[in-house]
Amino acid sequence: MTNVPVADAALPARRYAFLSLGAAAATIALKLAAYWLTDSVGLLSDALESIVNLVAALVAIWALTLASRPPDDEHAYGHSKAEYFSSGAESVMILLAAGGIALTAINRLQNPRPIENVWVGLLVSVVAAGINGAVALTLLRASRRLSSITLRADAHHLLTDVWTSGGVVLGVVLVNLTGWLPLDPLIAIAVAANIVWAGWRLLRETADGLLDIGWPAEQRRQVEQLLEPYRKQGLQFHAIRTRIAGQRRFLSFHVLVPGEWSVQRGHALCEELELRIRAELARTTVFTHLEPLEDASSWDDQTLDRVAMVRD
Repeated sequence: MTNVPVADAALPARRYAFLSLGAAAATIALKLAAYWLTDSVGLLSDALESIVNLVAALVAIWALTLASRPPDDEHAYGHSKAEYFSSGAESVMILLAAGGIALTAINRLQNPRPIENVWVGLLVSVVAAGINGAVALTLLRASRRLSSITLRADAHHLLTDVWTSGGVVLGVVLVNLTGWLPLDPLIAIAVAANIVWAGWRLLRETADGLLDIGWPAEQRRQVEQLLEPYRKQGLQFHAIRTRIAGQRRFLSFHVLVPGEWSVQRGHALCEELELRIRAELARTTVFTHLEPLEDASSWDDQTLDRVAMVRD
């Protein structure tokens, strides 16, 4: 087995979470100012979502701090799943914010009020959206490099905020041009629906992580490509299983070699395989199990665990 510490990825990810925190604080101030200037419920909905961004950033910092801790006696596989606390909490906060926006919009729909200082308020809102967009793209690139669901959740949330701001700005402009006041709360309700969809997707991704979802097809193909040259030499592999835990990946498989091989030779092969996989796929923990090709039980045991699970 080869074990790879995750702290080297979690700590840089935490620095990006602080960037998200700063962006959330700045955009909250700007959007509340825009709402104060215009009295637009659409802009208020935008500001409320940014408050969710602030809380989410704080949770992300906590989760990434915990995820960076090394394995210990009680957590032999590390603490990387702590990231799912952050993405799960953010999902719930997104859904709650959507509910608050919808209620505020319905109230304004029943009691319409004119929008004031339109262009000044919109300018402030556009600046806030620009900040969110720049930070979101930065977080998205970092999440791909560091394999962090926490940063990915933050990035997608901020991008949702950008699209939300765009919709709200469009709504306020149309209200100003047409004079039809119900358009502002109607767009706020549409914004709430979009936020619900984003929250649901994030919640589903969090659930997949907690249920130990396997690797994406592209990464599984990389493993198969690494093993293919050894298959051409007459070796076999099966019971290849993968799972993801935050920024860490886990891989286990059986290595079937001729029974006449010495233990030392088989061990050297397993070490070679583990090192090659680690070089190709960073932050991966690899478990190998050596078996003789000629033994029938070597071929049967790849399904034993599945049978036991069905019986249980």
